[in-house]
Amino acid sequence: MVLSKHQFLSTISAAMLSAVIVLTGPAAAQPAGSGTISAEQKKAFEGIVRDYILENPEIITQAIERLREKQRLAEARADQNILAASKAEIFNDPDAPVGGNPKGDVTVVEFFDYRCGVCKRIHPIVNELVKTDPNIRRVYKEWPILGPNSVLAARAAIASRQQGKYLAFHKVMMEANSSFDRASILRMAKSVGLDTAQLDKDMKSPEVDAIIRKNYALAEKLKLNGTPSFVIGDTLLRGGRDLESLRAIVAEARAAKK
Repeated sequence: MVLSKHQFLSTISAAMLSAVIVLTGPAAAQPAGSGTISAEQKKAFEGIVRDYILENPEIITQAIERLREKQRLAEARADQNILAASKAEIFNDPDAPVGGNPKGDVTVVEFFDYRCGVCKRIHPIVNELVKTDPNIRRVYKEWPILGPNSVLAARAAIASRQQGKYLAFHKVMMEANSSFDRASILRMAKSVGLDTAQLDKDMKSPEVDAIIRKNYALAEKLKLNGTPSFVIGDTLLRGGRDLESLRAIVAEARAAKK
């Protein structure tokens, strides 16, 4: 987390105070081994820090910006480590539906919820990305986090793979303005040619439960904070992006392979 200005001032004061104690040497120090400073030393130093900051207020903004950049880099390194340890689960899970070009050179993995408004808004953007780039492999991760009806929709989508209709069913549900109760889900299923009686049966299978649990566990491992989230090559995206940003990330992932 980013420090507030008050926290930052306290931190910098403590650091500068330690430095002054070292620089002033034995004359200003307490008896050896005391590990403390006098009230007068502390008051004097706080005055020095205060005066310096008032004369150079820009250092606060500069230091906070530098701290944020260090935190960003640390988070990016942490993401890289997580991705490296989870590649098989992310990119090659046999239970994850695949669209686009199954042999594409860049894989776009999306974690989504059918009741997520942002997922619905970014759906046509991701479709355009894949449509205009024939070398993208698209992996779908059902991550129902918005309540029981989200879970119901995810169960139906996963079960639809048994009838070979996942991609068509996914498209209809992602584009639907629906409450996603059982009746509405089965109506959408029927509209794409699914046998709804069989689907209703398959939705209850333990295999469907296992896939949802597995996706939850992976999302937790990746420290995702909501839908949509993406993995593109070695980049982890928490939240949506516009088309040009996604294209740029795909281009970076493709270049990294060369």
